[in-house]
Amino acid sequence: MSFNPKGVRGGSPGLPGEIDYRLARQNLISEFKKGRIDRQEVCDAQTELLRAARNVGEPSSRICPICEDAHVVLVTYVFGPRMPASGKCVTTKAEMTALSRNGADLAAYVVEVCPSCKWNHLARTFLLPAPSTRSTTPSIATSPARCCAGG
Repeated sequence: MSFNPKGVRGGSPGLPGEIDYRLARQNLISEFKKGRIDRQEVCDAQTELLRAARNVGEPSSRICPICEDAHVVLVTYVFGPRMPASGKCVTTKAEMTALSRNGADLAAYVVEVCPSCKWNHLARTFLLPAPSTRSTTPSIATSPARCCAGG
């Protein structure tokens, strides 16, 4: 089965849909706070993800829902044709803009990470369509902004 962004309700015509994982996040946090999930199960960020969060992540205004001591950081990875198998960690909005112009459909994954306690959760995903597949010419600045803006 393949994902068809045109079938996403609420998506803008000519732009790909965005999948937000807030409900899954809230459920996981709720289960943790009820004591049904151990802290080690939710605070398990891998070393490379923590390194990206500390060095190139986009700071947010959200307090970590687990340790409640630090702000979470947003880290964006892009996957697609001609990209490394492990994806490309996007460090700036300008880099996201450049990647979106490379001629291939790309998928962006935004992960929220707490560098302090190692909490991590997929926040949202969205597609960066190849320039030739856009039915309108969107402001390219709006797509990259979604990669890093907390909300």
